[in-house]
Amino acid sequence: MKITTLILGAVATMAFAPMAQAGRGDEGQLKIIYWQAPSILNPFLSAGIKDVDAAALVIEPLARYDENGNMVPWLVDEVPTVANGGVSKDLTTITWKLTPGLLWSDGTKVTSADVVFSAEYCLDPAGGCQQLSRFSDVKKVEALDNLTVRVTFSKPKPFPYGPFVGADSPIIQKAQFAECKGAKAPECSTQNFNPIGTGPYRVTEFRANDTITFEPNPNYRDANKPAFGKVTFKGGGDAAAAARSVLQTGEFDYAWNLQIDPAILRNMEASGKGKVISAFASSVESLMINLTNPDSALGKKRSTIAGGAHPFQSDPAVRKAMSMAIDRAVLAEAGYGAAGAPSCNILAAPPVYASTANEACLPQDIAGANKLLDEAGWKMGADGVRAKNGVRMSILFQTSTNAVRQDTQALIKQWWAKIGIETELRSISAAVFFGGDQSSPDTFQKFYADVEMYTNLFNGTDLEAFLGYWVSTNIPSPENNWLGLNMPRYVNPEYDKLIAELSSTADIKARGDIARKLNDILVQNGIMIPLVNRGTISARSNSLGGVKLNTWDSEMWNVADWTRN
Repeated sequence: MKITTLILGAVATMAFAPMAQAGRGDEGQLKIIYWQAPSILNPFLSAGIKDVDAAALVIEPLARYDENGNMVPWLVDEVPTVANGGVSKDLTTITWKLTPGLLWSDGTKVTSADVVFSAEYCLDPAGGCQQLSRFSDVKKVEALDNLTVRVTFSKPKPFPYGPFVGADSPIIQKAQFAECKGAKAPECSTQNFNPIGTGPYRVTEFRANDTITFEPNPNYRDANKPAFGKVTFKGGGDAAAAARSVLQTGEFDYAWNLQIDPAILRNMEASGKGKVISAFASSVESLMINLTNPDSALGKKRSTIAGGAHPFQSDPAVRKAMSMAIDRAVLAEAGYGAAGAPSCNILAAPPVYASTANEACLPQDIAGANKLLDEAGWKMGADGVRAKNGVRMSILFQTSTNAVRQDTQALIKQWWAKIGIETELRSISAAVFFGGDQSSPDTFQKFYADVEMYTNLFNGTDLEAFLGYWVSTNIPSPENNWLGLNMPRYVNPEYDKLIAELSSTADIKARGDIARKLNDILVQNGIMIPLVNRGTISARSNSLGGVKLNTWDSEMWNVADWTRN
């Protein structure tokens, strides 16, 4: 068997020897726990990692990234490139050819019409697709025959692998979702909770924000896979309980995203029932700064451009002082141990894209922050809180419920108090905070607070879609069902222009230069405050084999290969 792999624009062919494999469903039950409970199985309607990962057991992209960040074919036999003729020389088209004989889990054929429909579904302007940036500059997606799809871009696209690549841009079945486009998309509960897929498993029961049960897909393309006859994907609880369930009690086989005290994690691992696994890539725990006014008195204009600028965070000096007051080294050591490093960049990896222009953020500077605020006219009051023109510097700081995040909040609150910022802390259930419930006031998209904290990361080895999060057209608002990813509500024509330049630049070095400029604009203007470059930490039981922790795609990317040792 040979697989063609794309490595930052180069193609390599790797040969794999066949391995002994148990029969489909022969190895009993696989039990996975994500302490952030999945709320939907449609990545087009949720950017939450827990939702994308759960969906990855069922629905798949045409190509994805392996554990080393290399692009590998998935529902195709070859990744299109200029060299093999799949990408046009003028970089305006890419042509994908489906592997013949693919079936959906209901036994019907996978065709190019499904691929075309998947693009139309996300591109529908009324649908609020969370992965819209993946389809940047797509002009047309058309079926050339039953197995061939051509994507045409409105301009040369040097990295044309946004659509249909990675777990968050999968193929969905046209027959199932045909009546779910546009404004109807969030209403299709059956489709969104129980998608028909090409992946190794299919859903037997979905309980939102709780448990999903899967069984093997009887029409999966490898007759000997997957190995497990049942998968239980449990959600909820907290990271410590999830770690304990694998490393100490052995109740579960795999636990995700273990943000707990490193010393506690080491003690759990000493029980001998499981192993902690980790990998570094692009995950950066960051603060989002709301540049708009979150005052509830504004009603529907709350936290929107229409509601006006933030009373004090619109001042660049305030945002800079907030960053200067933070000791990132303490946050990294206390919260993550060896799995964390202080970061001054939103874009921390791959190395070719990492900026060296922001390292002045590393030493904490309380005195400097106070001096900056004094010079900007924010006077310290008798109550220890700064004010200017009757506006007090009082912040509501929200994040998801997680022990490490609550510890981080507490430390930042102490440091901000030293520079005259009053801080109220709020923690919200991860299932709600990262969920897609349009009626909830507590989602990270609505951002009804002054500051919020979560991890920014991107899948794959190209960053165009990731940096595209912060273009002015991607701002969450009532008009797009709060589904944009520009949480700070940032508007900068220069930034938008550089994104456009990146999208037409093919040279890797030149792309790196532009990427660093974009990162520096966000960081140096205090639009976001990067804190810690997080290593991905999960845990597997000693009896679980085949796991390859992947920081560039879904952690479930190769679940079809997982076996019982």
